[in-house]
Amino acid sequence: MINITRLAGGTPSVSAALQAVSHPAGADTRPSFRPLVVLNLTQRCNLGCSHCYLDSADRSYANELSRGEIESIIDDCQRLEVPVLLLSGGEPLLYKDIYRVIAYAKQRGIRVGLSTNGTLISRQTAAALAESGVDYVGVSIDGRKTLHDAFRNQSGAFDKAMAGIIHCLEKGIKTGIRFTINQRNAADLWPVIDLCVQEKIPRFCMYHLVYAGRGKALQNDDIDNPARRALVTRLIETAQQQTAAGAALEILTVDNHADGIFLYHQILRQDPARAAHVLQLLGMHGGCSAGTKFVDITPDGTVYPCQFWHQEKLGNVRERSFASLWRDDGCGLLCRLRSKASQLKGRCGRCRYKQYCGGCRVRAAVVYNDFWAEDPCCYLTDEEIS
Repeated sequence: MINITRLAGGTPSVSAALQAVSHPAGADTRPSFRPLVVLNLTQRCNLGCSHCYLDSADRSYANELSRGEIESIIDDCQRLEVPVLLLSGGEPLLYKDIYRVIAYAKQRGIRVGLSTNGTLISRQTAAALAESGVDYVGVSIDGRKTLHDAFRNQSGAFDKAMAGIIHCLEKGIKTGIRFTINQRNAADLWPVIDLCVQEKIPRFCMYHLVYAGRGKALQNDDIDNPARRALVTRLIETAQQQTAAGAALEILTVDNHADGIFLYHQILRQDPARAAHVLQLLGMHGGCSAGTKFVDITPDGTVYPCQFWHQEKLGNVRERSFASLWRDDGCGLLCRLRSKASQLKGRCGRCRYKQYCGGCRVRAAVVYNDFWAEDPCCYLTDEEIS
């Protein structure tokens, strides 16, 4: 995740709130010990989104974790001093004990985010979320009304999601929009950002497409690298304009760490005195976090390096505790993930910024059949990375 607003010179808001407890006094700050945990509570979803990484549907799924098993995972999160627990799915609001799970995590001092399609957030639901103590709600909006509904395969999904966002904001819940970019909705990105400003939605997060789940079918609809470079350029300009205008909107990008290096080169030209600080922040972030500062747990308890990397698993919490799996220094996959820079090939392997980025290993695997190959969506020039 690249905080464009913060790195481009603005003041963080929602991200700062989510990260406020990232390094409590006396904590072991080694990234391999303190991951952001995505916990998928259920695979069931009331929508059929075209780019769903979990291939969810509106039906019951067998073998999902019980609330007791979920609470055991949360207990391990507390032991690992996890900075953020992100509850996802499927649609997490279809999980019957969602509010109890949030409250349980909050009682253990863990910040909780909710990743939702937003369509089920009535005023009553927003009130219950606020009462449970949820820290942040991220709602997927992938275009203006007609296009968003087409992506969701459900008419009226846009209006319901926007109503859900407003209900959360009315209850004082920090809320943001997630937007996954592709050729079909690229032109709608800017109107959605305008919508954030208009509705005083404090956070806009643009996700680069990762070819996983149903998202594999959209691979040919991904934007090309020249378009990606132009888009990120305009995002940086938009973030700077919003900051200069005193707007509260925070703009971030996810799943392409080249964005941070590209921004660094922009700052190097515009404000050389700040460039070293930007590079320092990128170094603290560390690029691709799969298996180091990020981990995914599916509804059946399987643990993966990230929500897209499901080709290899770390284990299952029904066989070993989550804490034990995460701390397993003998796990070959974890060892490789925690020494990514030495594994990388191609342009990623030659890149002077590989410690700051590392590319997306899942896109590399899909395109080149090699997890350690170069990220096909890196739009940096050879001159910039050499």
